[in-house]
Amino acid sequence: MTLDRAVLAFAGAMILLSVILTLTVSTNFVWFTAFIGVNMLQSAFTGFCPAAMVFRKLGVKTGCAFN
Repeated sequence: MTLDRAVLAFAGAMILLSVILTLTVSTNFVWFTAFIGVNMLQSAFTGFCPAAMVFRKLGVKTGCAFN
């Protein structure tokens, strides 16, 4: 698995988790969903992604998006 796919899988899992928490625990978890969306947008424009930095340090091989 490349870094690009790991970041996308992690973001998708976090969005699903936040939606489940919003529906079952508290509607305030919708802010977690919004945070993830904003982070994805800024990483698309800037190329800076904290999750990519963590996955890179864990040894996931680099893809083409996050060099």
